[in-house]
Amino acid sequence: MALLLSLGIGALSARTLWTLRNDEWNYALQANANLVNTLSQSLQWTLDAVDQSLQGVVQDLERLPDPTRAEQVRKQVQFDGIVRMQAVGDLLVLNAQGDIVADSGAAVPRKANFADRDYFRSLKENPNQGLVVGLPVPSRLTSLNSLPLARAYRTREGAFAGVVISGVRLSHINELFASVDLGDNSGVNLFRADGIVISRFPYGDMDVGKSLAGSSNMQRFQREREGAFVGIAEIDKVERAYSFVHVGRFPLILNVAQAKFTIEKKWTQSAWGLGVFTLLLMIFSVALATLFTRELQRRQAVSAQLLRAERDMSTILHSIPSVVGSWDADLTNRFGNQSHQDWFGVPPEKLRGMPMRELLGEQRFAFVEPLLRRALNGEPQVFETTLNDSLGVERHVIVSFTPERGDGDQVLGLFIQLTDITDRKHMEEQLFEEKELMRLTLQSIGDAVVCCNAAGQVTYLNPVAQRLTGWQGFDAAGCDVDDVVRLLPDEAGADLGSPLRTAMQMDRPIVSTRGVVEHRTTGQRFDVELSASPIADRHGHVTGAVAVLRDVTQAVAMAARMARLAHYDALTDLPNRVLLQDRAQQAIAQAQRDGKHVAVLYLDLDGFKQVNDVMGHEVGDQLLVQWAQRLQAVVRQTDTVCRQGGDEFVLLLPGIGGAQQACVVARKILQQCEAPFMLHGVSVPVGVSGGISLFPEHGQNLDELTRHADAAMYAAKQAGRNQVRLYEGPGQPPRLVVEKSSLEPVTAGAGATETDSTAT
Repeated sequence: MALLLSLGIGALSARTLWTLRNDEWNYALQANANLVNTLSQSLQWTLDAVDQSLQGVVQDLERLPDPTRAEQVRKQVQFDGIVRMQAVGDLLVLNAQGDIVADSGAAVPRKANFADRDYFRSLKENPNQGLVVGLPVPSRLTSLNSLPLARAYRTREGAFAGVVISGVRLSHINELFASVDLGDNSGVNLFRADGIVISRFPYGDMDVGKSLAGSSNMQRFQREREGAFVGIAEIDKVERAYSFVHVGRFPLILNVAQAKFTIEKKWTQSAWGLGVFTLLLMIFSVALATLFTRELQRRQAVSAQLLRAERDMSTILHSIPSVVGSWDADLTNRFGNQSHQDWFGVPPEKLRGMPMRELLGEQRFAFVEPLLRRALNGEPQVFETTLNDSLGVERHVIVSFTPERGDGDQVLGLFIQLTDITDRKHMEEQLFEEKELMRLTLQSIGDAVVCCNAAGQVTYLNPVAQRLTGWQGFDAAGCDVDDVVRLLPDEAGADLGSPLRTAMQMDRPIVSTRGVVEHRTTGQRFDVELSASPIADRHGHVTGAVAVLRDVTQAVAMAARMARLAHYDALTDLPNRVLLQDRAQQAIAQAQRDGKHVAVLYLDLDGFKQVNDVMGHEVGDQLLVQWAQRLQAVVRQTDTVCRQGGDEFVLLLPGIGGAQQACVVARKILQQCEAPFMLHGVSVPVGVSGGISLFPEHGQNLDELTRHADAAMYAAKQAGRNQVRLYEGPGQPPRLVVEKSSLEPVTAGAGATETDSTAT
């Protein structure tokens, strides 16, 4: 019986498969025939529209007295009536030499010659042949592949005058064919009547322009107006079903070629499925008797396994520390593990059949009853609570009520689990306290603290860091740490890189680094000292980094202030004696190398004490400031004006040629005293006395030069003031070089040069 049943099933399946194959082929041939006719009509409509445009322009041209004259053509021919759509190229009027004389796409005809095109040569030889479809070639104007359509126009005498040409872009034809999905190795082909390939979709443009004339398939296309057959393609040797038709009155052939494999693909899948199914049925009928015997043995083995699994499950449930129980829909216990005795003092054997109200007591049951009802309605419940066990110890527990569902989604009971989380709760409280302590500590310290993860994204900013960077914590979270805390070098410093990323890459702390942090919104710059350290987990893997930034802006400003006060006079902002000593050493060393002189002018204001006594020390300070400004106006940038103390000033003139240049500067200084000083609205005349000493003649260091210049200045004061004297050497009286009464106009610039020769 099993053998006969198998043979019957096989014969029936073979008959069914043959019928299905014939149906697939008939459907494919009919569908392809309908498809090729539809595509042909759509293509024919486009070609008709283009040809009508060509005919209209030809008629306009042939009405001209002399269509060979380009000026008349451009003046008279209008393109208002031509078809304009994206699929069609511009319409061009060519003269008898193939040059463009009229262009629908440009007011001024574009430059190109088409005399070598096949359609031009054909129409030139026979201008009466009507529409000519040319070879598909790239356009000389747009470089796009197109199918040219051309007609000749003639003079009134019937002579060839030129060609009117337009074309259908092959991309439009391919888009039309792209709407058809024929499957793998299938497509739509367009040929010229002489066998030239115009389009093979979806195979690209590599075969465009090839000739298939003489092939068996092409001969049949040319012989018959329309039809269908199965043949092997000339190009790729694939067997396909062809449905073809000639495109109206145009010398074009359109065919739909569907691979035999594609047509039979669905049938092949069905055949495989039906064949496999048939084979399985045949095998099943033969093996059915064997399965009956084995099923009984399997069920016995499964029963033994179920008993063993139940025993193992009971052992596991009694061993876990959680309370696990199964309760029916009436909240009567069906099973409970050993933990019930530890928690509630009820052993498992006594628990079975006990109502939950009795186990929990009225107060506890009233608390959980609403949650139990929701769970019995199919909503799982999970919550935390506390309870006292049988020994009176308070436990923190997680309770879960999981509905047990039967057929039809009906809730048959509940699976209840209680897990002791007392230790976890204590750890959470300790962690919260430590975290809160850390948060308060970071918010209270005076340094900025920035934390990031291993990817360099900001995870924390304390308030000081927010003040320095201008970023709020919630804005900075997740941003790149180098965007939030960008450590810039000072004016002369090198690039500082990213200390946080460096600490993570090197897995070691980065020592304190001095830099500048710029406020995000105000642009204010803060001098900071930054130190960074990597953060590692308990396995030693780097999980991020922390940076501490100390604001040292005030300290840096104070240091700069102290450094300036150490070298400059606080009242006049002129270099003091410390800075003068340093510059004098450099000037003397340079003069020794260059063979030059260095002059020291020691100046003292005449009448300064009277101003202080009469007008007050504040006015006296104003006088000193104005005098310092006048002195700076008459010296070179390389010269140094120093306030020695009180109303005494020292000028250092490096790199001069001799005493004459020093005298020029002295004369300018006395000229600065000609104009009185305006002090609190009062015009106050003030004079000056000075002395000059020269290196190397009068000393080898600043102390000697200053002492000798001071002696010459003292002699000037003794001699009547308002004059400058030059030190002449030990035991010799200083020589008068400039006095106010003998001043002459000075023509030299503010900085004397070696060519200055004016002297007293």
